[in-house]
Amino acid sequence: MNPVGQPLQQRPISRTLMISGLIGLILFVLFQIVPSFTKEDFAGEPVISKSEARENAALFAAQNLGYIPEPGDRWIVTYKSDSAFYGYMSRESLLDDYSKRKLDRKYPYDTFHASLDSQDDKWAELAVDLNMYTGEPAGFTRIPAGAGEKGNGTEAELTGKDETEDVISDTSLSPAQQERLAQPWLKLWGADPSRLKKAYASGGFGLIYTDSSVKIGEAPLRYAFKFTAGEVSVFRPGFSAPEWHTAYVKSQTSAATRYTLFGYGLPTFALGVLALIYSILRRQHTSFARGAFLSAAHFAIMMISTYNMLPETAGTGAEDRITSVVMFVIYTLYSLLMSALLYFSLVGGNGLWRKEEGLNPWPRAKEPGYGKYVMDSVYAGYIWAFVLLGVQTIMFIILQYTLHNWSTTDPTQSPYNMRYAWLLPIVAWLAGLSEEAVYRLFGIRMLKKIVRSTLLASLITTIIWAFGHTLYPIYPISSRPIELTVIGLLFSYIFLRFGFIAVMFSHVVFDSILMGATLIFMQEPVNVAAGFITIAMPFVVGYIVYRFNPPGWERKPQSLDLGPGPGPGSGPEPGPIT
Repeated sequence: MNPVGQPLQQRPISRTLMISGLIGLILFVLFQIVPSFTKEDFAGEPVISKSEARENAALFAAQNLGYIPEPGDRWIVTYKSDSAFYGYMSRESLLDDYSKRKLDRKYPYDTFHASLDSQDDKWAELAVDLNMYTGEPAGFTRIPAGAGEKGNGTEAELTGKDETEDVISDTSLSPAQQERLAQPWLKLWGADPSRLKKAYASGGFGLIYTDSSVKIGEAPLRYAFKFTAGEVSVFRPGFSAPEWHTAYVKSQTSAATRYTLFGYGLPTFALGVLALIYSILRRQHTSFARGAFLSAAHFAIMMISTYNMLPETAGTGAEDRITSVVMFVIYTLYSLLMSALLYFSLVGGNGLWRKEEGLNPWPRAKEPGYGKYVMDSVYAGYIWAFVLLGVQTIMFIILQYTLHNWSTTDPTQSPYNMRYAWLLPIVAWLAGLSEEAVYRLFGIRMLKKIVRSTLLASLITTIIWAFGHTLYPIYPISSRPIELTVIGLLFSYIFLRFGFIAVMFSHVVFDSILMGATLIFMQEPVNVAAGFITIAMPFVVGYIVYRFNPPGWERKPQSLDLGPGPGPGSGPEPGPIT
């Protein structure tokens, strides 16, 4: 960081740092990118389009489920995943075996769920699950109107909940009747009757056939049925995670919720209150105008992201519309709260560093050398992002061999469930701006007032930030805070050495590379292009700032006198964390 009142000059990027960045990038590519391109499941095969999924679902329903197309019919396609079963295979290292045996083609854990939104009253629910790569059917739900309550499509799409859980199988049918109704579907799926074992009324299903000759770990192949109004209403062929695994995940999720609330939510709220207080107390050393633009931009991006993540509602009824409106209002209020937290963290953090350290963590555009300083910060941000990617890769390897960590899918966060997948990377700007402002710019200096140690203050704010990521589907949940504590301490170091702009860009670049890679893996041309643009965008933004602030040109000073602060001699010189 630069002392207050001194010409802006970013720290030079050392040869050691450049080599470290290169090594980090190589490690990231070798251990995170290459395996994703060489894995067995559908290597090189693109995901079908949602329009193709709609056509395949309508065709299967017309041929097998009694569906008669009507004008105005609409098929809503969402991404679904059996997270429990995928997590079980990930935990037990069974994913490669599942793919090599081609079981993921006939019994996929990832599917496109096509649900009919019809104007007539014939169906309470009609949906077809399709393999995302081949477009072949992988199961269905068929409930005639009046025979059962239709699940809340909006809730299911927002939470990833399986709406068929609420479908109660008809118990009035005799076992013989159930078996007779199930036989055509078993034949269609190529099941061998001689290998099947029957069970009744298990886990909400009316009838389940298991084939123990085909197993993945402890999980045998099964064909599960529910019955409604004398017909098969739900058919789910495939595998199911053992109960001990689902119980473990449930307990871990419960613990993660507590950590998020008490380790992240409440401390972050406290930081927000303190940011408001110190924005007022240090108002002579900061500007209430400076944080306004970034906070407004943050709110706009949050609203765009919220709209992008809200699914196309699967219903046109009043209840569906009310649910969508309520959810949108809740997200709007949350966005306002987070943008206010960002605003006061920017104002209060800037004032604290200027007043109590004599340092300038967040230079202003009117200061001499600002454009070049920003561009140099962008360069530093990219190099440090490469370092961080390498460190993350090493942490993954260490945690895999020590805690045996594993991860699973999360449909609620998948770009396949976004209106426009290519908008996913805007989240990187939200994280890079808000998290660095709250936990580094304001949090470190605020906590230092209490604990009297920069290192301890950095550690505390980093742990708070890390606890905010425990609800990600990575287990055991302790592995994520451990990984992010290391990453967060490096972010703290970057902030203390290079300033707020550099650490913001390093965070944005770090997340942009990860999210850009996600888009590239989707293989659709628009998403591949968006992925590469995403990775380059921080440089583009920095260059635009540079062009609008060329060397030798500064804005005229504003009338507001922010004061020079105590000067470089009254506080400690900028340096590494000690």
